[in-house]
Amino acid sequence: MSKRAWSLIAVALLALGAAVIYLSGPSDRAPASTFVLLDGSKKTTGDLRGQVTLVNFWATSCASCVAEMPEMVATYQKYQSRGYQTLAVAMSYDPPAYVVNFTQTRKLPFQVAIDNTGEVAKAWGDVRLTPTTYLVNKRGQIVKRYVGTPDFDELHLLIEKLLAEA
Repeated sequence: MSKRAWSLIAVALLALGAAVIYLSGPSDRAPASTFVLLDGSKKTTGDLRGQVTLVNFWATSCASCVAEMPEMVATYQKYQSRGYQTLAVAMSYDPPAYVVNFTQTRKLPFQVAIDNTGEVAKAWGDVRLTPTTYLVNKRGQIVKRYVGTPDFDELHLLIEKLLAEA
């Protein structure tokens, strides 16, 4: 089946409120990217190595993204002391002032980046639908991609498994 056909199926499932899960192979490396954080500092894909990282593409205008954010925060707080991190990447069309306001008023405890040019979303599989979330292992490999809100119980089991790996 073509990539476009899969995309259309994913859109239809998302419209029905389903999360679409894509399993990645162990050789699917996280793409080389530079994330510009809200404080102006930069983080690269290479900086993610050695930690299990959730990279979440979101937007303040995305109802599902806003609804899942408390679970993202709870997941981060549950595992961050064990080598887990979350990187929330706001989409290029999201006004930076909205992202800053959302981050501050919700007291997001993890790092937030703004993809001003859309290059990061493009590098990570031409992300267009939000939320789209990638789970990256300690070796910098994408283990799973979620389009839509993840099943957090299942996500927690996978995070625990990845944290236990050497």
